[in-house]
Amino acid sequence: MTKLRLAIVGAGPAGIYAADILLKAERKFDVSIDLFEQLPAPYGLVRYGVAPDHPRIKGIITALREVLDRGDIRLFGNVRYGQDITLEDLKRHYNAVIFATGAVRDASLDIPGMDAVGSYGAADFVSWFDGHPDVPREWPLGAESVAVIGNGNVALDVARMLAKHAEDLLPTEIPDNVHAGLAASKVTDVHVFGRRGPAQVKFTPLELRELGELRDVDMVVYDEDFDYDEASKAAIASNKQVLVIDRVLQSWRQRPSVNNAGGTASRRLHLHFYAKPLEVVKDDEGRVAAFRYERTRPDGEGGVVGTGEIREVPIQALYRAVGYFGSPLPGVPFDKRHGVIPNHEGQALHKDSNERVPGVYATGWIKRGPVGLIGHTKSDAMETIRHVINDQGSWWNPEDPSEDAIPALLASRGIIWTDLDGWHRLDSHEIGLGAPHGRARIKVVPRDEMVSISRD
Repeated sequence: MTKLRLAIVGAGPAGIYAADILLKAERKFDVSIDLFEQLPAPYGLVRYGVAPDHPRIKGIITALREVLDRGDIRLFGNVRYGQDITLEDLKRHYNAVIFATGAVRDASLDIPGMDAVGSYGAADFVSWFDGHPDVPREWPLGAESVAVIGNGNVALDVARMLAKHAEDLLPTEIPDNVHAGLAASKVTDVHVFGRRGPAQVKFTPLELRELGELRDVDMVVYDEDFDYDEASKAAIASNKQVLVIDRVLQSWRQRPSVNNAGGTASRRLHLHFYAKPLEVVKDDEGRVAAFRYERTRPDGEGGVVGTGEIREVPIQALYRAVGYFGSPLPGVPFDKRHGVIPNHEGQALHKDSNERVPGVYATGWIKRGPVGLIGHTKSDAMETIRHVINDQGSWWNPEDPSEDAIPALLASRGIIWTDLDGWHRLDSHEIGLGAPHGRARIKVVPRDEMVSISRD
């Protein structure tokens, strides 16, 4: 019987789903799968891209754990593609590779002043508060007034983490260094800016509702943003999600803090709609001093047009949360405009000719861009796996497909990798750190410490 040796690069939901779907699929060949992950721990965006106070979303880890714990997938953690292992290595030892490396960089926002001191990408901040081992341990939180640009879930995550009192995060898995940083934060006002109106936002009702539940934080909305046009009224009437979002916002309009009047909390979270970013204003030292925007209005078709009215809000820090962007992979075609591997239904394509790249596939955000929720990666992986199965005639012919070859190769290069047993050790260790304090876990942040615990 034919044997398929498959490498998957990326041990987040996209990579694990792809492995699971292939192992469960009806096929006429045996499958052996190795999962490579640059971090010492698996689960990717679920561990390092979801705010620590979102345990419901992190519950997806349970399903991913069940897949890995079956024992029919090998995990090689702390192995960097392009550095510790190359595409040529994979061709020597596998029939094909699926890249599931996601999109972890911030998309750019091309307005003057984005290079100011105190201007940050949301993805970097998320990595910090999630304890990513490859970002600095400390984050500058001396600003009193902060702007967040974007109207998606990541923007709300960033705003919530900035506005929330640090002690209210203690029951979560927040790392100690992050709790200490947030506890010392000077923030009093967080301003969230969106280019369109309340009926066109990209965040989900659950994310929005959670904002209004923050302790000692006033929600500030502005009456001028709720003079709906017919397109907005139609969206509210026809879409249940938009209807729920409108109800939440309308309930906040009844609070004393509406229009920034009468609130009593020590912190305020402002939602500004119809605000097109124009410029990050710098002070004489090149630091963030204000956010300048143009007031927009509905165009009657669900979009907006400028009004010519320019406004400015004094701030000392700014976070852009306008989307994620994929990173190029050595030896693999890359679409610089969209931040993805060019592909047809997951089959990698050469950039210029659109011809197939034999043996190379993509799934998840590196395939389709950073759109859709985590659960959408499952159907995405099914499409890619269908082609892997049907492309048997164009698989690579590896020189040494033996399962012993990869551990021997990594050892010869001095690569200290982690495996599934190592993840179980690290997982138990983190849970044990949190238990005496009534916390879900306390994340271990330094990479070398993660590896040391995993390797026992």
